[in-house]
Amino acid sequence: MEDKKKEQHETKFEIQIDRKHFTVTEKQLTGSQLRALPSPPIGPDRDLFEAVPGGTDRKISDAEVVEMRNGLRFFSAPAQINPGL
Repeated sequence: MEDKKKEQHETKFEIQIDRKHFTVTEKQLTGSQLRALPSPPIGPDRDLFEAVPGGTDRKISDAEVVEMRNGLRFFSAPAQINPGL
């Protein structure tokens, strides 16, 4: 009975990726899982970053596990910036 009660009471986290809002129930997501949330998914030509208020934004690798919490914000940026020739 205890397990059933825990399953019914899911934790929900409100996060943003590229200014779009998502609700996730997992306590942890990998960079790959975060990339798959938007439609279309964030491609390999872009890097994923966690926006860190008042600090340095953190690049999230595909294999990195991120602890979910309300208000997390992520953004993508071109993986390679090619200077003009």
